[in-house]
Formats: sequence, C-alpha cells, structure tokens
Amino acid sequence: MIRAAVAETTSVGEPLLNIAIFGGFVAITLIVVLRASRNNKTAADYYAAGRSFTGPQNGTAIAGDYLSAASFLGICGAIAVNGYDGFLYSIGFLVAWLVALLFVAELMRNTGKFTMADVLSFRLKERPVRLAAATTTLAVCFFYLLAQMAGAGGLVSLLLGIDQAVGQSIVVAVVGALMILYVLVGGMKGTTWVQIIKAALLIAGAFIMTVWVLALYGFNLSELLGAAAEQGGEAVLAPGLQYGLTDITRLDFVSLALALVLGTAGLPHVLMRFYTVPTAREARRSVVWAIWLIGIFYLFTLVLGYGAGALIGKDTILAAPGGVNSAAPLLAFELGGPILLGLISAVAFATILAVVAGLTITAATSFAHDVYASVVKKGKAAPGTEVRVARITVVVIGIIAIIGGIGVQGQNVAFLVALAFAVAASANLPTILYSLYWKRFSTRGALWSMYGGLGSAVLLIVFSPVVSGAETSIFKDVDFQWYPLNNPGIVSIPLGFFLGWLGTVTSRTLENPAIAAEMEVRSLTGHGAEEATKH
Repeated sequence: MIRAAVAETTSVGEPLLNIAIFGGFVAITLIVVLRASRNNKTAADYYAAGRSFTGPQNGTAIAGDYLSAASFLGICGAIAVNGYDGFLYSIGFLVAWLVALLFVAELMRNTGKFTMADVLSFRLKERPVRLAAATTTLAVCFFYLLAQMAGAGGLVSLLLGIDQAVGQSIVVAVVGALMILYVLVGGMKGTTWVQIIKAALLIAGAFIMTVWVLALYGFNLSELLGAAAEQGGEAVLAPGLQYGLTDITRLDFVSLALALVLGTAGLPHVLMRFYTVPTAREARRSVVWAIWLIGIFYLFTLVLGYGAGALIGKDTILAAPGGVNSAAPLLAFELGGPILLGLISAVAFATILAVVAGLTITAATSFAHDVYASVVKKGKAAPGTEVRVARITVVVIGIIAIIGGIGVQGQNVAFLVALAFAVAASANLPTILYSLYWKRFSTRGALWSMYGGLGSAVLLIVFSPVVSGAETSIFKDVDFQWYPLNNPGIVSIPLGFFLGWLGTVTSRTLENPAIAAEMEVRSLTGHGAEEATKH
C-alpha cells in the first residue's frame, strides 16, 4: 500500500487534513503566546521569561529546543537506512547532556544574567569579549536556523504535496513569518511555552507510534530487529554500514561524535535556557529533566527507525520525496493512515517552529544585550530601549532567515547542523570552561579561542567534500577540497582549546585576581547572583 502511494504521488496522506491540523496547532500556540506576552515589560521578562519557570518546565522546554526536526525525522531515517550507525547519533546527542549537567549548567546560571557573554565578560575585558561572543552566537544560530528553514520547506512541501520551487518558497516565508510573530509578541516566555507544548506533543506522538510498532511484533524487540534485518540485510544490525567502510569514514565519525558530545554545552540557545529559572538548583533540575525526556525519546527513535526499516523498506524510503527524512511520516501513514500522518506531520511542523523561535530569541538577545546595550551604549541604554532593539533584531533575523531558507532550497544543507555543533564546541565551549575553571585565563585567550575556533571550523567545511569534489557536494562540478572529512570537529575543537591556552600563557597583562576569585565564589555558591539578575 505505502509503496504504491509513494510511487504515485509526491505527497503522502491528505494535504487538506495536514493543513487543518497545522492550522489548529498554530491557533492554539498563538493564543498561548498572546497570553504569555502580557507580562513582557522588562529585559528580564523578554529575555529570560522573568525567571519564572520551574526546573521541570524548563527541562521540558530544553527538550523542545533540543529535539529538532533533525532529531525526529533525521535519526529515524538514519536508523531505518543505516541501522546501528544511525543510532549512534542518538547516543551522541544524549551523552552530550552529561557535559552540560556536570560542567556548565549550574555555574552558568550562578555567574551570568542573560547570555553566554555575561559569563565570559565577568572578569575579562568586556567590549572585545562581548563582540566575540556575539559573533560566535550569531554564527551558530545562523547555521542552525538556515538548516531548519530549508528543512521546513522540504518537509512541509512533502506533506502538502507541493513540489514547485515557488510553493516551497511560500512555505519557508510562512514559517519565517510565524517565527517572527511568536518571538516578537511572546519573547522568551511565549517561546518557552511553545517549546513545552511541542515537546509534549513530540514525545507523546513518538510514544504512540513506538507502542504501535512493538505491538505488531508482540512487544518482542528481537522480532522487530529480525524483520528489519530481513528487509535491509543483516548489516543494519552491525556497526560499519555508514561509518565503517574506510579509515576516512571512521575518522569522520569520530569528528562528528566530538562535535555532538561537546557542542551541546556550547549551544547559545541551550545555554540561554539556564537563565529562565529562579535558582541554580532549578537549573540543575532542568538538565536532569531534559536528560530523562531526551533519553526516553531517543529510545523511541530506535524502535521507530527499525520499524520503518521493517514495515516500509530502505528502498521505498530513499525513493520517497524527502529521502531519509520521510521514514517517520511514511511509518505513521502505514500504521494509522492519513489521520496519524496528519498528527505526526503537525508535530514535525511544531518542532521546526519551536526550534527556529528559540534560535531567533537567542540571536536577538545576543545582539541587543551584548552588542547594543553593553558595547554601543556601554551599559547605559535607556529602559525599554534594549527590548525595542531586540524586537527590531527579531524582524531583521527573520527576514534574513526567510531569504536564506529560500536560497538554499534543494541544496544539501544537512551539514549546517553539524557545523553549528562544531562551532559551539570549538569556539564557545573552550572559552566557557576556561572562564569558569581557570583563574589565569585572559582576554587574549578568550578572543583567540572564539575567533580561532569559529574560523577554523568554517574554513575546513568550505574546503571539505561537503562543498566541492563529491557527488553529494553543494558544487558538484568543481573540486577545491583538500580537507578529507565532512566534519571539522576533530581539528577545530582541539585547536579552540589550544588557542585559548596559548593566548593566555602569552598574555603580558593578567586579569584582576580579586575578580577571578569573586567569579569562582559566585559560580560555586550562587552568592551575589540573585542580586545581579535583578538589575
């Protein structure tokens, strides 16, 4: 049934039903955002939701921020097509949270106010460090945002049966307009509630499909795996199908794994979530809740991926519009017909909207708070002006995202998510860890680490097979690649840490030891943090 449906049409299910469910979700979330916007009066309200969320609420929102369309659609498809190697993505994404929990969450909440730059500039020279932090934040958000917008066009076009470039461009514009509206009106509080609703829908939808798939095989995971092996061959149950073919692909996987595991603790839109809770204890609880929710979800992806491999088949998935990303929608259609497909499609749409809204509020906050208020106005911005600048920035970022999303339609932009993680791990994480744990760390070390990590990651991607020299490259007809891997993490991450160390040991001027001691006390105990966040 499903194979015939895929062969006959460029969409699966009923486009009108999908549109109706999409519309219902948008209507509900807009009401929530409008109600949440009533108390957006100060910068703390707009940027950090007035620090009014509990640990469990914020943990659910973190899960909503983190579980992007790539997590739901991409990993399910990767497991369906590549089996064991596809599941390695889930493991990498989950283990990454231990780094955030053990080394970053509580200390960031104690030391900062709204952004990553608040922590870095606590004892370093404010102007250059804030500019560098804003640059890396905007870069990560832009790479991530562009991938999500391009994915939105492809996914929603598949589900609505739109295959013309003009139709896909309209879809991207609609997603961008909704994103601007959510963030412009609701700020962090509205965005957080959208993410909580989306996380609940995503996990519930994945749970229903997981139980359904397991029920078909008598709740026997071995039978499910056996059926997947019958369809895709025994290789789907063993490592090496995607990353074990050559020494280069093995090295590429190590590079990707480093970026995934270390990048999460440096993602600006994840770090900013730690400031929406009232205390460091709640920040810790947030991460624990996020780990549980994300971990459970990734266990679901194992069943869904192998279920799609068994019930749909690798060849049918790859032949469908959307390729590997169509595995979860095709499975939903096979299990529950157009209604379940419509619900899962709405969840995927909600996923994209929530993630792009989170990225946009983070980028706008970084520019308004770090660049405008702290660097341009030197901390003397008039009350209300900073929030007004943030709202203007939201519109500008939204327009850029729409234009960029339309421009990359049809291109292989999956690498942008991996690049965002690589930049976060190469430029942000070394600087954060050095600032929190190394008293001698200097402004020069921070600048070298951030700019060096960002520059090396982008440079290596430009000269990698992702851009040129391969069948899957963006530019297939030219070849200027000299870096053999698809992910820069294995080089750029150690380089970011090395440059932070080198810049510090070669600095002639040492930072004030008294301020370094104050930062250490505040980061470990939270003493003084609450007073700082009230100003």
